[in-house]
Amino acid sequence: MNPVRNENINKNEHKNPAISNGVNGVIIEIIGPVVDVHFPTEDSNSRRPAIGDALIIEKSGTHGRITLEVASHQGMDRVRAISLNETAGLARGEEVRNTGAPISVPVGEVTLGRLFNVLGDPVDGKGPTEKDVKRLPIHRAPPTFDEQTTKAEVFETGIKAIDLI
Repeated sequence: MNPVRNENINKNEHKNPAISNGVNGVIIEIIGPVVDVHFPTEDSNSRRPAIGDALIIEKSGTHGRITLEVASHQGMDRVRAISLNETAGLARGEEVRNTGAPISVPVGEVTLGRLFNVLGDPVDGKGPTEKDVKRLPIHRAPPTFDEQTTKAEVFETGIKAIDLI
């Protein structure tokens, strides 16, 4: 089984100062899809990743890029993350890169009729999405009541099998 790859994370885009300082973490424990990562705190500018941030493990071979999402903090220098890919082949001591941002997916008209995985990568065989497409985090506040509509209307998904129902 080939794990899902997230090719859309730009290695040069950072929100967390720890990333710009080159601070990476190291895997210290793996139990199923749960991965504990140690982030060194020797530098006063170092900060552990925020809950919800995406962590990336670059693997060679068939594993490719493995994406983790920070679920909790386990002390000042350790985070517990959930792998969104298969963890077979991961080992203690492997380097983990903090993206400094949550997982995001493309939104808008360009997504109509397309099929994406949870990482926002297209899996429909129609090629990658445009680079300048708007992306939003997978964890967001719900729309307010003012932003919601109450009128009855046809909701087009762009998928014929669903739209004909």
